[in-house]
Amino acid sequence: MSGTAGARNAITAPGVEGGSWTRAFAAKEEDGFAEAFAAKEEDGFAEAFAADVLLEASVLRRPVRGREKVALVMATASKVYESLVFTHETRDGDRTYLEWEATAFGGTELLGSTILVRDGAGRITRAVIQHRPLTGLLTFSAELGRLLKGRIEDGVFHQPVPDAGR
Repeated sequence: MSGTAGARNAITAPGVEGGSWTRAFAAKEEDGFAEAFAAKEEDGFAEAFAADVLLEASVLRRPVRGREKVALVMATASKVYESLVFTHETRDGDRTYLEWEATAFGGTELLGSTILVRDGAGRITRAVIQHRPLTGLLTFSAELGRLLKGRIEDGVFHQPVPDAGR
């Protein structure tokens, strides 16, 4: 396996007040994934994905499949983060492994990792994204569900149980 590391290079999302995106490594080749986070646009993600891309994530109750749906989920998720720093990257064959640190919801810290699998043309065919800690993960999932209601089928995101006065 080979890794890349280097000084932090800021990726700033245009028109996003207070949002900061940093890549803490110098990528060997341009992959578009980190840049799509910075742009926070469906088109940026769609360009990086194969037509039948599969998104598996700890914030999802079941996987999401297909370029348009996955791009919609990823673009929406990118807008929830207040900041995101890709801290480490390792590539091995068709796989890229990323570690990241983020904030959302007024400074709540989220940590995670992402695995990207690419086809021969360099398009992402599978993305596996893990969030932690659990409280942040559940909050993030519920927020995605709220933002994507009616655009992604029901049951994909966490739905908080209303407090019945316990």
